[in-house]
Amino acid sequence: MAINFFSTAQKEQIVQAIREAETNTSGEIKVHVETRCPGEVMDHAKEIFLSLKLNQTKLRNGVLFYLAVDDHKFAILGDSGIDTVVPANFWQEIKDRMRAQFKTGAVTQGLCEGILLAGQQLKAHFPYQSDDTNELSDDISFGKSS
Repeated sequence: MAINFFSTAQKEQIVQAIREAETNTSGEIKVHVETRCPGEVMDHAKEIFLSLKLNQTKLRNGVLFYLAVDDHKFAILGDSGIDTVVPANFWQEIKDRMRAQFKTGAVTQGLCEGILLAGQQLKAHFPYQSDDTNELSDDISFGKSS
């Protein structure tokens, strides 16, 4: 089951990375984990993105990190506000760095590194404003297939 894929300490480490990444930005980062990915990973990640309401942030600056642990699939999806300002190869560079960590079994470390890298770009393009609110929970969500 995906919900048991990470230990309690690993879940806390991931949530802490989300909080750190969001500290200096109005951007929102969400991690969603499932056991299996039905269909093509990017298509399914888009469905999850919408179901988690990442497309409803004020500045359209939500980011989804999607993992299907048994299928060894993952995707990173940024909303339209982000995709218009980050370099074209930005998500692929993060995925490559994460994949390198995943191949060594360091899934938590790879995920945290990807989250922090996304946070750096969010900070550059969507800096924290004094009236910012945390629009989405920082907790990891787990899918029905978990």
